[in-house]
Amino acid sequence: MSFRPKRALAVFWKDFLDLRKNVGLLLSMMVLPLVFVLVPIGVVWAYAVRPDDPNLRVIALYYSKDLPLGTSSARFLIDKTLTDWFGMFLVMPVFVPILISSQSVAGEKERRTLEPLLASPVTAAELVAGKSLASLVPAVGISWFAFLVFCIGVDIVAWPLVKGPLMPNTLWTFGVFVLAPLFAFFGNGVAVLISARVSEARTAQQFSAIVVLPLVGLVGGQVAGWLTAGFVYYAVQGAVVLLLDVILLVASIRLLDRERLLSRWG
Repeated sequence: MSFRPKRALAVFWKDFLDLRKNVGLLLSMMVLPLVFVLVPIGVVWAYAVRPDDPNLRVIALYYSKDLPLGTSSARFLIDKTLTDWFGMFLVMPVFVPILISSQSVAGEKERRTLEPLLASPVTAAELVAGKSLASLVPAVGISWFAFLVFCIGVDIVAWPLVKGPLMPNTLWTFGVFVLAPLFAFFGNGVAVLISARVSEARTAQQFSAIVVLPLVGLVGGQVAGWLTAGFVYYAVQGAVVLLLDVILLVASIRLLDRERLLSRWG
């Protein structure tokens, strides 16, 4: 059966309208960006407000033992914070689709609303496309808006020290507009796969959320000084996630096959 974009868009619009009615889910989606934006702004402010603090030199030397004597430790730590925090920022485009997709598949099963959809002529590819769009559009939109607020906030608190704009830089611009959609698709794909296997949305969210742990672990390694992040480092992460996205897409279409789901849930 051929792929018809109109049917995929119909699935997208149905899920999008359902999302607008879910106040609890919307509030959950709003809390995460606040944390991922306010925490780094606070850290940058702490470095910028006391650039002559001798303790900053000690911290900077922990990360770079060859730091020249005349180099501003505060500026060094601000640049490192911005580079390392991008890894944590990528958790947001992964986690938001998990919240949405778990509700759109396992949640529909709980509400007994998926069966009428499966009884319609929509194909598995159209179903995956529609539900993925309903998850990806809010996730990417929230990430881009959070990025805008983040840039404004960092530039305001860092301006007294650097006397110019720090953000957006090349790494963050590339990451937010290229990597964030890839990571969002990854979170959506994982949630769809797990949702197709479990009976409750909450269970799907809990299992799906495990995938963010490696990301948090990598950031922990960066903060501990064991890993050095940079443009190439994140580009490699993006290439790996792109490969995983392709695998998840194929697996999702197979698992969301109408006949397969009806026979399992019938």
